[in-house]
Amino acid sequence: MADWNEPRRSQTGFGASPAYRGQVATGETFDAGLRQHMLSIYNYMTSGVLLTGIVALLTFMSGLAYDLFSGPMRWIVALSPLAIVFAMSFGANRFGKTTLQALFWAFALLMGLSLSSVFVVYTGPSIAVTFFATAAAFAGLSLWGYTTKKDLSGWGSFLIMGVVGLIIASLLNWWLQSPALHYAVGGLGVLIFAGLTAYDTQRLKTQYFQVRGTEWAGKAIILGALSLYLDFINMFMFLLQFLGNRE
Repeated sequence: MADWNEPRRSQTGFGASPAYRGQVATGETFDAGLRQHMLSIYNYMTSGVLLTGIVALLTFMSGLAYDLFSGPMRWIVALSPLAIVFAMSFGANRFGKTTLQALFWAFALLMGLSLSSVFVVYTGPSIAVTFFATAAAFAGLSLWGYTTKKDLSGWGSFLIMGVVGLIIASLLNWWLQSPALHYAVGGLGVLIFAGLTAYDTQRLKTQYFQVRGTEWAGKAIILGALSLYLDFINMFMFLLQFLGNRE
């Protein structure tokens, strides 16, 4: 991932308005630029989620979902999105904005193929209820992360540690098949990705003032959309463990 801690900012005196593209910017200019930046992130993220949902539903309706999860194909479908996430994260310095856009849409499409299994396991109404519950929770948490004056930067390391713990616990339960551990992992997963939604929103808001006016501005939008997309999808999948009714 890019090093966002090297902002290319012009120095200004105490009480002066920061320079924006060589000009002194007013608070109103900053607000308009920030709103546009965040709106672009949300537009990409929402479009990616919708593309994933449409592809997942069409894959299930075509009957292809059953074939995708038999034999070695299941691992290809499951691991391909992860490979793209790593490519986008570690290749952001080398890739241009257009390449990152193409990778983002490819990721959303492959995630649709991967998540088509959800329609095989759970009923359609319970998936819809969980999706709208996730959307409402995500909107509220992201709005809070955007507007709160509380500094959430200290949450980052704890939340990442929580994600690592979730992965380990999930792998362990794949072997143990414990219902209690299954629900414990689901509950912790919802809480961790709820926290990440607020944390990432504030991080992306702060990041804008570091990348505005640079070549990174466009890249930051795509990478930011990817972060929020992952928060949304993971919160949805963990919440589905509680709200989803199995077929």
